[in-house]
Amino acid sequence: MPPILNTRSISKQFGATPLFRNISLTVEDGARIGLIGPNGAGKSTLLAILAGQVAPDSGELAVRKLARVAYVPQDSRFNPGLTVREILQASLADGHVLESEREGRLREIAGRSGFATLDVEADSLSGGWSKRLAIVEALASQPDVLLLDEPTNHLDLAGIEWLEELLTASPFAIVTVSHDRYFLETTSTQIIELNRIYPDGILRIKGNFSRFLEEREAWLESQSRLQESLRNRVRTEIEWLRRGPKARATKSKARIDAAHALIGQLAEIDARSATTTAGIDFAATQRKTRRLLECDNVACDMAGQRLFSGLSFILTAGMKIGLVGPNGSGKTTLLRLLLGEIDPAAGSIRRAEALRLVYFSQIRDLDENLTLRRALAPEGDTVHYQDRPVHVASWAARFLFTGEQLNQPVRNLSGGERARVLIAKLMLEPADVLLLDEPTNDLDIPTLEILEDNLIDFPGALVLVTHDRYLLNRVATTVLGLDGKGHTGLFGDYAQWEAWLAEQEQAAAPSRPAPKSAPDPSNSPAPKKKLSYLEAREFAAIEQRVEASDARLAAARQTMDSPEIATNAAALQQALTELEMAKQENDALYARWAELTEKAG
Repeated sequence: MPPILNTRSISKQFGATPLFRNISLTVEDGARIGLIGPNGAGKSTLLAILAGQVAPDSGELAVRKLARVAYVPQDSRFNPGLTVREILQASLADGHVLESEREGRLREIAGRSGFATLDVEADSLSGGWSKRLAIVEALASQPDVLLLDEPTNHLDLAGIEWLEELLTASPFAIVTVSHDRYFLETTSTQIIELNRIYPDGILRIKGNFSRFLEEREAWLESQSRLQESLRNRVRTEIEWLRRGPKARATKSKARIDAAHALIGQLAEIDARSATTTAGIDFAATQRKTRRLLECDNVACDMAGQRLFSGLSFILTAGMKIGLVGPNGSGKTTLLRLLLGEIDPAAGSIRRAEALRLVYFSQIRDLDENLTLRRALAPEGDTVHYQDRPVHVASWAARFLFTGEQLNQPVRNLSGGERARVLIAKLMLEPADVLLLDEPTNDLDIPTLEILEDNLIDFPGALVLVTHDRYLLNRVATTVLGLDGKGHTGLFGDYAQWEAWLAEQEQAAAPSRPAPKSAPDPSNSPAPKKKLSYLEAREFAAIEQRVEASDARLAAARQTMDSPEIATNAAALQQALTELEMAKQENDALYARWAELTEKAG
């Protein structure tokens, strides 16, 4: 059967800037593709081309006959006045679901997506629930391939786990643009990186994200060895050319041509391999005070509803707090409380004298009509960084912008490039405390790694709201968790918060009476669970894998006991091989189960 989607030598550019050239890739049945690449490489554009929303400048896209392609862009918008039910009904009709079956499918979709009611208007939903609706709308059309552009950006951590489970259980092909490394690890069985450093413009590796990193490193090492070998050969040929060979001799002509070909090949590889990274370095003040901010029994109300209460903690220099909780639990509101934009409903917040708090909002407020030059330097052609003037062109280059981009409007920038502009503005403000609300949205993986390193090294205090679990686990020294029902707690890591949240939900379940007051995790022993996120997911499924392995081993032993096998040499050898493989798998699984059980406590 032909692939669902097949691109042949497609190219695309905006203005004079090429995004990619002569890209060829296929999407087969059941593929789970994670599409990554640096900001500005054209990932979103490539996905839109695969969806038929954008035409390539050259090349062609072939779509298998009768194949259905569903596309969920980064920003999900719905017509005003339409309810969730009406949107899903229209999608079911587009998917040619029989009218008699639609109500049952609607109930099934509502159950899978977590919507309490389908009669709410779609344009009243929060960003996270709008994203859920866009995803289940795409699924309702019964696609052969689902194209997702940054689907985790507006989802909270529970929403990301919901999406992971949904995708791993789905039979259709999936292509996902994402920078969430844990999400890629869980949901992808092959990774494609769109990047100009590769001869074909892409690197395609079968396996999860960890495997991709290993294979990519091996490719880069091979490329480095090739460069060094070419450089040595070119050096030898240049020395020979300097001696003035006689061009009339046939052998000399051939060698001169070969030397120039080598020089051109090396120049092409050097040009492709030249990479830069964003120069992120948050400026801190020289404050000596250790105690920066103190919350004492703080409560907060919003629209007549109590978001949380009894919140007490002290923020000191060097402290890195990861703020987590479901959508609507009050994470952004808490940042505004710390910033002093709103007052607590109860309790008090004490700030050190002349405390400098710098806030990064998840609402990317940039005037799209401004040029990049004016966005980076509103007045004049210099900015002041760490008490010294820096020319705007140098400042732009630090964040991977070219001189040609300085006079382009902000609206021409990709989402990741806009995020880099905001980080560049943020870095100009010396801070005692950084309050970052979803700073990673749209950032590519190399920039994320630079951001992580600088947040770890930042000498001031940090309060970080993020759905990027890898960033959270790497940066946060403490996790402040909100459960969305008024309770809060301080934890050693994300896994401890997740375990506490599960206990909260279990305690509130109808089968058990809810406790009169939730325990304060900051005053109680920390949960024993020490599993990482991926290990916790593995632990949750390992018992089922062990049962399947037990069944395989039992079947292999039963086959060995069969009288027919004993008289057939070839069949006996095959049965012995299967038995040995089943034993090895079974032993390994039981050993891993014991290891995870001990680690989880």
